[in-house]
Amino acid sequence: MAFWNQKNKMEGHAKKEQPTEKNRVAMVTTYGENFYSWNGKLYESDIVRACIRPKAKAAGKLVGKHIRDDPKKGFKVNPEPYIRYILEEPNPYMTGQQFQEKMATQLCLNNNAFALIIRDKNGYPEQIYPIPCIGVEAVYDKDGELFLRFTYKNGNTGTFAYSDIIHMRQDYSDREIFGSSPAGALAQLMECIGVIDQGVVKAVKNSGIIRWLLMFKSSMRPEDIKKQTDEFVENYLDIESDTFGAAGVDAKADAKQIEPKDYVPNAAVTERITDRIYSMFNTNKKIVQSAWTEDEWTAYYEAEIEPLAIQFGDVYTVRLFSRRERGCGNKIIFEASNLQCASLKTKLEFLAMVDRGAMTPNEWRAVMNLAPVEGGDKPIRRLDTQVVAMAKGAMQEGG
Repeated sequence: MAFWNQKNKMEGHAKKEQPTEKNRVAMVTTYGENFYSWNGKLYESDIVRACIRPKAKAAGKLVGKHIRDDPKKGFKVNPEPYIRYILEEPNPYMTGQQFQEKMATQLCLNNNAFALIIRDKNGYPEQIYPIPCIGVEAVYDKDGELFLRFTYKNGNTGTFAYSDIIHMRQDYSDREIFGSSPAGALAQLMECIGVIDQGVVKAVKNSGIIRWLLMFKSSMRPEDIKKQTDEFVENYLDIESDTFGAAGVDAKADAKQIEPKDYVPNAAVTERITDRIYSMFNTNKKIVQSAWTEDEWTAYYEAEIEPLAIQFGDVYTVRLFSRRERGCGNKIIFEASNLQCASLKTKLEFLAMVDRGAMTPNEWRAVMNLAPVEGGDKPIRRLDTQVVAMAKGAMQEGG
């Protein structure tokens, strides 16, 4: 991988000292394009992928913004172009939406997701790349600084300072650095799903097979039995035969049809196992199949998407800005400005937010999937909803 070889040479990222402490985590990865059976390849399961997709798509719709709330210079949105460019295009190969989807997918599969920040000679971030690793090892140098050593799919390794890593994690309980992998909790469920899937495939393949048993009434040599059987198959079971579909035998033998009896999984059992997998990913059938109502999606958003948006904003803020910059009011937030899940009635009710200056006209038009208009980025306020101090002054003047 040319990119990683190049990045490993960058000053400040390569690490050659021996570690003094180790803490490893194995990543869930996919090799090849084989038929799925439970062997640790979570992403090759249609159920797992269906559980992950709604969260990943929703994560891609989050809009990252650079906020500067300086008491002296006032409140500004996206004041620095280089930060806005990073949020919109983290690297030359993907947009912010694609980057966020990839990170969310890795987070769901591994409960960990990593990205490397590439900085210029002055220490300002230039690009961000997801790290395609199969394993991660936490190492500390003699001064106690934390580094992460990544093992890639091609066998190469790279070691980077933790301060240059965007590290997303969940199920963060029993480990010091990493989130706990979901593979152990899913292993038995995925094994059951694999057995059920194989049983269904086998049943479908055998459903069109008709088995026959020829019982000869007299003793025959093995070669004669084989010859008679081959003639029966050729004359009556070959689809190109003139007599296909009808069979006739003489008094020397009886032909008995045997219906295949393969294991067909019980639908209730399959549904219960699937529901348990849904619960592991904190989702349900309606979310997976996009059959949710507005309230159902809101509940899912608050449980899964909102915590992800908060973590995205916090991690970006800590890694992209120094303490001094954060002290000056700089931070990154990810907001769900796209409310297409809301009903038309709910969207129309947001008009009251525009009247009170809580939303700009263009923000409301974006909710309605309409193009912005000139001058629509300025808040407006109805005269009967003006600021209290202004209202009191007007009343005094009038009195």
